[in-house]
Amino acid sequence: MKKPFLSVALIARVVFTLIVVAIAAFVLWRLVGYYMFAPWTRDGRVGSHVIEVAPDVSGLIVDVRVADNQAVAKGQVLFVIDSARFELARNQAQATIAQRKATLDEARREYARNRGLGDLVAREVLEESQTRVDTAAAALQDAQVALGVAQLNLERATIKSPVDGYLSDRAPRVGEFAAAGRPVLAVVDANAFHVDGYFEETKLRGIHVGQKVLINVMGEDKPLRGHVQSIVAAIEDRDRASSSNLLPNVNPAFSWVRLAQRIPVRVMLDEVPPDFRLIAGRTATVSIETPPPTLGLHARQPASGASGVPDASSASAPAATSDTSASTPAAQPASGSTK
Repeated sequence: MKKPFLSVALIARVVFTLIVVAIAAFVLWRLVGYYMFAPWTRDGRVGSHVIEVAPDVSGLIVDVRVADNQAVAKGQVLFVIDSARFELARNQAQATIAQRKATLDEARREYARNRGLGDLVAREVLEESQTRVDTAAAALQDAQVALGVAQLNLERATIKSPVDGYLSDRAPRVGEFAAAGRPVLAVVDANAFHVDGYFEETKLRGIHVGQKVLINVMGEDKPLRGHVQSIVAAIEDRDRASSSNLLPNVNPAFSWVRLAQRIPVRVMLDEVPPDFRLIAGRTATVSIETPPPTLGLHARQPASGASGVPDASSASAPAATSDTSASTPAAQPASGSTK
């Protein structure tokens, strides 16, 4: 009796091998698609608005009411500048106002007396009396402005926090001289935390404003969720410089492999756990969760080409495009409208 040409064991071995190869090919295909084309990046940074607090007046710091890295509330006093000079200026302005009020009252009494005499006083004398009243009134107004400036300087000697946030790691010290307009400390805005994801330019087609984003901050177990707020409109061209004759000077590139440039994408946070420690500058992995809309992929680009002539496909069926746009998911915002 002849043995079968292909035994059952051999067939099973071949089928098993083909299944393993197919699974390996599928996994490889998914890995290549994820790492090469999926909209995600490990180059993300937690950021916030850092406000440099600078006094509006100059003077010695006589009182510091905060410490390094302290949480502060909006309007909380940070430090106080010596106000003796500003108090003297205010007192001087008040004395000047009292003096000029007396001068104005005297000028008004003189004008009223000359006016009451009627024809017994020459018109020129009456006009001079009126001029002295106007001059005294203007001088009084000038003194009131000086008092307002002195009062403002006195108030500005007390430096307060402009926002709710956290101080930098260097609070001022008593005895230091604070110059007007020169930053003394920095406050990190607690209500402006966001994430900047730097995506490769080859992955921008899958990123659109409003899409849901998953953020994994390095060292944290709980992920954060947010949405794409904006995509930067320009980045610096480091290969181009200005020449003396106003012509573009482009550096030649000799490398065989051109690295994709990084495009900043601003992500706003939607959900932050109460025990999550947000620190500006931390590293994060940013992944786009929701798929891009089917239509309107290039909403920021004009419908026509660079020459201004519309494409043939868009010119041939404008009605079909307008009909389908109303029924497709692209007509709805990519993210929740409540954000």
